[in-house]
Amino acid sequence: MKYDQILKELKANQYKPVYFLHGNEPYYIDQLANFFEDNILDETEKAFNLTILYGKDIDHKQVVDQARRFPMMASHQVVIIKEAQSMSGLQQLQTYIENPLETTILVICHKHKKFDGRTKLANVVKKNAVLFESKKPYDNQMPAWITSYLTGIKLKIGPKEAALIAEYLGNDLGKVANELDKLAINLSKGHTVTADNIQEHIGISKDYNIFELQDALTARNHTKAYQILKYFQANPRNNPLVMVVAALFGFFSKVYLMHTLRNAPDREVQKVLGLPTPYFVKDYRKAAQQFNRRQTEKIIHLLKNYDLKSKGVGNASSSDQSMMQEMMYHILSV
Repeated sequence: MKYDQILKELKANQYKPVYFLHGNEPYYIDQLANFFEDNILDETEKAFNLTILYGKDIDHKQVVDQARRFPMMASHQVVIIKEAQSMSGLQQLQTYIENPLETTILVICHKHKKFDGRTKLANVVKKNAVLFESKKPYDNQMPAWITSYLTGIKLKIGPKEAALIAEYLGNDLGKVANELDKLAINLSKGHTVTADNIQEHIGISKDYNIFELQDALTARNHTKAYQILKYFQANPRNNPLVMVVAALFGFFSKVYLMHTLRNAPDREVQKVLGLPTPYFVKDYRKAAQQFNRRQTEKIIHLLKNYDLKSKGVGNASSSDQSMMQEMMYHILSV
């Protein structure tokens, strides 16, 4: 079952006896666990009917004993097992899940990894419980996720600004959500998030970031490229060499593909390049005009070498700052 569907049913007071939440993205598991904890029971009911257990502290017998209790002065009791991946005897919950108590809502939170679907317990869960897998989104899905999240908290954002946040914050949804909440705290509802807002409240520079660097390289604007480079060198924590190399490698790899898609429509280019929206296609068309295929190949090869150097391979003493300076010189000299 999907996340939105589970929430919809819970909000409609449609409960199942067992929910098994698993996967490598903790954000959705935490969100659902919080909903079960905060919204199923009222404050007076929680005193006797809400139990939170932690996997490393319990075994299956304690869970079953708790789940077999009847609720007190409430229609249901809620039992939440957090960090179930650390629980001793998790597989032995199979018997309970085959025949659960209808007045108990048992929520099993198995975080940070996918549960093995080949086990007997997995087969029983699929048949008798609500099974939800929380998947970590791909990087190219993050701008859309950010846009959707901001829409949910009554803010708007353009594709370039959403991509900027995604590039710098990655796909850790908990981390991204925390940063986006800063915008909600400081901006009025209905506001369209700008690069200035992002710089002020999240701390990502609107003028000196990886997208501005890509634009400067595409325009072969040496002055602007070196200004951004100087900012990166002064702020290595937010702009480490390994991240800059990876971002530029991704950019020029797409530019290389663009050479095979010159006459393709924007929607096809978006799909092949894995872009979040067609909005960015124009950037790659422009870059492909500035860097021919041979030049692009040379830059990709160059970036592969600097990727290795940034990880200590074939680099005895050069600092990240000096390697970044050297790399920029070679790219602009191609």
